[in-house]
Amino acid sequence: MAPFTARGKHTAGLVPEGGRQHKAACPCALLKAVRGMAADWTGAIERARAYSPFLSMAMDRLPELTALLAAGESESALAYARTAGADAGDVGAALRRERMALALALGIGDLANVFPLAKVTGELSALADRAMDAAITDAIRRRVPDAEPAGFIALALGKHGAGELNYSSDIDPILLYDPGTLPRRERDEPGEAAQRIARTLVETLGQITDEGYVFRVDLRLRPASEVSPLAISVDGALSHYESSALAWERAAFIRSRACAGDIAAGEEFLSAIRPFIWRKSLDFGAIAEVGRLTSQIRASHKGTGAVGPGFDIKRGRGGIREVEFYAQTHQLIHGGRDPSLRCKGTRETLDALAMAGLIAAEDAQVLGDSYDRLRMIEHRLQMVSDQQTHSLPDNSEAIDSVARLDGLADGAALIAELQDITEAVGSRYDKLLDASSLSDSEKPLPAGGEGLEEQLERLGFADPAATSARIAGWGDGRFRTLRSEAAQAAFASIQPELLAALAAAPEPERALLRWEQLLGNLPSAINLFHLLEARPALLDQLARILALAPPLADELTRRADLLDPLIDASALELPGGVESLAADLADYEVDDDYERILDSVRRRVGELRFALGVQLIEGVNDPLDIAQGLAKVAEAAIQVLSDATIAEFQQVHGAVPASEFAILGLGRAGGGVLTHSSDLDLVFLFSGDHSADSDGERSLGATSYYNRLCQRVTAALSVPTAEGALYEVDTRLRPSGKQGPPAASFDSFRRYQEEQAWTWEHMALTRARVLYGSPQARSALDEILGPVLTMKRDPDKLRTDLLEMRATMAGHKPATGPLDVKLARGGLVDLEFLVQYFQLREGRSLTPHLGEAIRSLVQDGLLPDALVDAHDCLTRFLVAARLLAPDSQIPLPAARETLAKACRYGDWETVLSKLEAARSQIAQAWQTAFGEKLEVSL
Repeated sequence: MAPFTARGKHTAGLVPEGGRQHKAACPCALLKAVRGMAADWTGAIERARAYSPFLSMAMDRLPELTALLAAGESESALAYARTAGADAGDVGAALRRERMALALALGIGDLANVFPLAKVTGELSALADRAMDAAITDAIRRRVPDAEPAGFIALALGKHGAGELNYSSDIDPILLYDPGTLPRRERDEPGEAAQRIARTLVETLGQITDEGYVFRVDLRLRPASEVSPLAISVDGALSHYESSALAWERAAFIRSRACAGDIAAGEEFLSAIRPFIWRKSLDFGAIAEVGRLTSQIRASHKGTGAVGPGFDIKRGRGGIREVEFYAQTHQLIHGGRDPSLRCKGTRETLDALAMAGLIAAEDAQVLGDSYDRLRMIEHRLQMVSDQQTHSLPDNSEAIDSVARLDGLADGAALIAELQDITEAVGSRYDKLLDASSLSDSEKPLPAGGEGLEEQLERLGFADPAATSARIAGWGDGRFRTLRSEAAQAAFASIQPELLAALAAAPEPERALLRWEQLLGNLPSAINLFHLLEARPALLDQLARILALAPPLADELTRRADLLDPLIDASALELPGGVESLAADLADYEVDDDYERILDSVRRRVGELRFALGVQLIEGVNDPLDIAQGLAKVAEAAIQVLSDATIAEFQQVHGAVPASEFAILGLGRAGGGVLTHSSDLDLVFLFSGDHSADSDGERSLGATSYYNRLCQRVTAALSVPTAEGALYEVDTRLRPSGKQGPPAASFDSFRRYQEEQAWTWEHMALTRARVLYGSPQARSALDEILGPVLTMKRDPDKLRTDLLEMRATMAGHKPATGPLDVKLARGGLVDLEFLVQYFQLREGRSLTPHLGEAIRSLVQDGLLPDALVDAHDCLTRFLVAARLLAPDSQIPLPAARETLAKACRYGDWETVLSKLEAARSQIAQAWQTAFGEKLEVSL
C-alpha cells in the first residue's frame, strides 16, 4: 500500500542539484581532491562491504538497489529508495523501509564521490519532512479517519530546519496545535487529542523494530520541556516566546521552518515570533551568551583535548558546533537589521556574512570548507553501524577502518587532517569570542567612593565629589535600565571608557545630564551597553551627540538602537537616489502586515535621518547635501508608505477604474531641501471621473474614496507607532485650505488654480513637485502647473499682494531668536518671496529648487550674483542650526565651533559676519525690487 503522499511544499529547496565550488586556499586538501575525483561505484561498494557493517547489511537486504548502485544509476537508485515502502502494510513499516533504502543509496553515492554533501543532507532532511508529515496524518486518522492534518504543526529546528541532517541525526521538532482547528473526536479535549497525536508520532518514527527505526525524536527543545506537554498550544507557545524565552531558544529558532502538518499555520506562527528571533537592534550580547555556552561545552565534554582517539568532531574545539556557532552568533547580532543574513544553512550563512562584509571572505571560505569536511567525516563515523556518534573510536584499529571507509590510507592520515581543520576553525572561533573572554568576576566593577572621585578629577570634571556621588547613585534602583545583575555587569564593562568619553565631550556636564536622561527614558539599555563594549569608538561619537545636538539626543532616549548603523563607515556617506532608498525601505518581509510595514519604515527612516544628523555634527558632508539627502529619504518614505497604504485600502474598497492617486509636494518638500525639523507640505490629488465608484467589496464614490485614502496616507506618514513618529504633514495648502476637501480631482485642482486661487497660492505652486504618482499622472500635473505659473499677471497687483502677504506673515510669525535666519527680515523667507515674485512676473526659471531658481534668475539679470552665495550661506546655517541651535539662540561655545565647521567657516565670528552680509544682500535686493527698506541686524 502507499501509506502517504509527500506534499511538495515540504521538501522545496532542501535538495540542491550539485555542490558549490570555492577557490580560496583551505586546510581541507582532501576535500578539494575528492571534489575533482571521478565516480567510483565499485570502490565505494567494496569499502562499504569491508568497513561498514550497517551498509553491508543494507546491501544484503536490498539486492535490487545494490545492483542499480553498482551500475552507477544514481537517480534510478534514489527513485527506487523513495518508493521502497510502497507495499508496506502500515506507515511505520513503509517509512522504515524507505529510510533504510535511502541511507544505502546516499551512503554509496557519497562514498563514490557522486553525491555532494548538500545533496546528501538535503535528501535526508526531505525524508524527515515526509516522515513527520506521514506520521502526523496517520496519528490523526487513527481517531478521525480521512481528516487532514489541520491544526497540528511540526516545526523543524537545528540541522533539520537547515536541511542539513546527517545519517544518524535525531530530529528536534517543536509540536504545536490549534485547539480550534485540530481534528478530534467530539468527546476529546483539544489538549488531550494533541498529546495523543504527539505520542503516536514519536512511537511511529522512533520505535526500533526488526526493520530498524525512522528517526529518533527529541522534544526537549519545546518551551519548559521538563514540565510541559509534548505538544503546546499555539497561544501558549506565543506567550512563552514573547515573554519568558531564554537566549538559547533564539539561536534554536534561527534555522526553524514549518516542516509538516499544517504548514500554513506553522508559517504564520513563525511570522508572529519573528521579532523574538530577529531583534531590530544589534545584539552584541549574543557573543557573551555563545561564549558562555562554548565554555560549558568545552569544560564538560571529555573529548575536547588534542585530536586523537575519542575526539569529538562535533563538540570538540574547532569542531562542527563551533562553525555553526560562529555563523549563528553573527546572525544573532546582525540578522535583525539585515534580512539577507537570515539564512538557515551554515555554508549559506557564511557566504552571506562575507557578502555583507561582516567577516573576511577567506574566513568564510576556510570555515565553510572545514565544515563540509567535518560533516563528511561525521557521516563516515555514523555509516559504520548507523549510530548517532560524533567521536573518533577509542582504538587505532577502529580509526583505521573509518579512514579507509573514507578512502584514506589509515587513521594517522585522518587525524593529521583533523588537526589542521580544527586548528583553523578553533583559532577563528576563539578570536570571535575575545570580546567576551573575561568572566563576570574578571570584569571591572563599577568604581565608587574615593576611587571614582579620583578618576573623575583626573578626567577633568568640574566637581568630582558631586559627580562621584551622582554616578554612585545610578545603580541604587533609580534607573530601571540598571536594576538587573546582567545590566549592571554590562554597564561595569563600559563605565571607565564612558566616563572618559563624557569628560572629553565638548560640554561634559551637558553630556552627562543627557546620558542620565537616556538611562531614565529607555525601557532597557543592556543591548546599548553591549554595543558600546563591542564598538568602543562609538563612545566618543555618542558623547558628542549628547553634548551638541539636543534633537538627536532626544531621539536616542527613545531609540538607543539608532546608534547601530554607525558601526559601519557607510553611515557617514550620503544616501543614494530616491529609487534606491525606496527599495531599501520596501525591503520588509513578504508576510508583514500593515502595522509591521509602518514600523519597519519608521525604523529605517529614523536611522537614515539620525545618520545624516551625525554627518552634520562630524562635519563630513556639506549641509546642503545633507538637506537634499533628508528630502530624498522623505520622498522614498512617501512612495513606500503610499504603496503600502493603497494596497491595504484596496483590500476592502477596491480601486476606482481609470483613476489614480498622486501627491504634490510644496515648500521644502517640493524644493528637495529639508532640515531635521521640516514638516511635509502635501496636496493630495486624483485623476479620472470624480463621479465613478470603486470596485471593492465596500464600494465608495471616487471623492469619498480618495478623501479617505489621503487621510490613511497622512496617518501612515505622521501617526506615532511603536517605533515612534515619522513626519508632521501639513495639508493646508490644498485648494480652499482647511475648508476644502482633503483630496481634489485633477480637474477641480486645475479649475481652482485658474479661477479662484489667491496670489500667495500661486507663489506656493512655484515650489510644487510631484512626489508620488505614475509617469502619466506626473505629466498631467505638469501640464496643469505650467499654464498656471506662466499666465499673464498685473505686476503691480502681484507686488502689492506679495508685500501684504509678507507683512502679515511678519506680524504673526516673527523671528524666534537672533539666529532665526528663516523668519528674520533679510532671511530665507524674504529671499523666497523675491524669487517667487520674479518667477510669476516673468513666467520663467520655474524650477521648484530654490537654489537653482536663484541661479537661473541671476543668469537672466533679474537678481544680483550675490544672492547665490547668500542663499547657500543661510541654508547651510539653517540646516545645521536645526540640530545645534534648535531654539535659534546663541549656543554654547562647543556648539558654535561645530556650527562654524559645518558651515565651512573657520570660527564663530566669521559665521556671524557671513550671516549679516547675506541678510544685507537680500535686504538690498528687496529694496531694489520693491522700494521697501528692511531692518537687518544680528
